[in-house]
Amino acid sequence: MHFLNSLAVVKDLKYAESHEWVKVDGKTATVGITDHAQDHLGDVVYVELPEVGATVNQGSGFGAVESVKATSDVYSPVSGDVVEVNEELNSSPGLVNSSPYEKGWIMKVEIKDDSELKNLKNSDDYAKFCEEEDAKH
Repeated sequence: MHFLNSLAVVKDLKYAESHEWVKVDGKTATVGITDHAQDHLGDVVYVELPEVGATVNQGSGFGAVESVKATSDVYSPVSGDVVEVNEELNSSPGLVNSSPYEKGWIMKVEIKDDSELKNLKNSDDYAKFCEEEDAKH
């Protein structure tokens, strides 16, 4: 999925500057970390999942992703209640690396406030944000 050394950014998703993605389906948001984030982390060895029923807030931490290099907090791009978590990550955390936008999703949230989605970036803006961020390092 890599093109000319750039990382995949999927159209029709919304993105947070903290490198989480959101796929909105009605009132449910599926959340994961982006290809850019997993690439910077390296091989993921553990994903700390939130509890089903927990309330998450936009911009607040809800779990962590641990890689061979570092542990990184994961922030919720939307506010609401956790309705499902990806239990498969308990036994296969590497799905976050191999399939960040599909099999490597982390949680599903029932969205409390649709207007929060305006605070997130579209795919073009997120790709530009990543390029600018990488240029600084």
